[in-house]
Amino acid sequence: MNIFHSLFLGAIQGLTEFLPVSSSGHLVLFQNILGLSKGSLAFDIMMHVATLSAVIAVFWKELWSIIRHPFSKITFLLLVSTIPAAIIGFTFRDFFERAFSSGAYLGFCFVITGIILFYADRSPQRVHYGKDLSGISYIDAIFIGLAQAFAIIPAISRSGSTISAGLVRGLKKEFAIKFSFLMSVPVILGPAIFDIKNLTSTMFKEIGVLPLVLGMFAAGITGYLSIWFMLEFFSRANLKVFSYYVFALGSLIILDQLFFNFVFK
Repeated sequence: MNIFHSLFLGAIQGLTEFLPVSSSGHLVLFQNILGLSKGSLAFDIMMHVATLSAVIAVFWKELWSIIRHPFSKITFLLLVSTIPAAIIGFTFRDFFERAFSSGAYLGFCFVITGIILFYADRSPQRVHYGKDLSGISYIDAIFIGLAQAFAIIPAISRSGSTISAGLVRGLKKEFAIKFSFLMSVPVILGPAIFDIKNLTSTMFKEIGVLPLVLGMFAAGITGYLSIWFMLEFFSRANLKVFSYYVFALGSLIILDQLFFNFVFK
């Protein structure tokens, strides 16, 4: 992996991590386009760590409040919402690693993401309710957590799934997106801590120190911009805009996988 590859993929990761279009799906897609296979899982994990820094930068007040008040409602809600992803991610770890490596389900999963986004804007609950922190229940948190666990599969958008699940459960748009981004902290940090020990020995050799550092820098900066874009954009728009994009992208990938094999050999 050279410096151009790392900067480009880091920027892709940062831009798509918080937009509801699946960063992992885009990384797998572009790694296949660029013919990069070695260290792809390690690179993906480290790019997610970089975007975690963007969440901390934007939501540092909320995170500091959680640290200062560890037994608050928001702390327990985030813990409950993380449980499904932790259980499913650990149980089906080998399957998810193969999915990252092959990209076999990529087109189909992008289409599923489009369906999720399209449906969320038509959920009747989003019209009749407006839950914020005082109104959200632990059942809501589990439901959103199950959506997050489902999104471990590449091309199923984590932010798209969790925001959509929040809307389906009647959360306010602004609170749904904030809760989704806060949920990303434990679900990114946990696997990174678990995997980094196993990946360190080969990561720098396969990727390179400078490409890895520059890729993380690009992911952190673009991730920060992506968060602010969503916070501003989502308050005035809806998820349907993004559904058209992932529908089109998923359809093109399926056509390539079935007939052309330009990207997926």
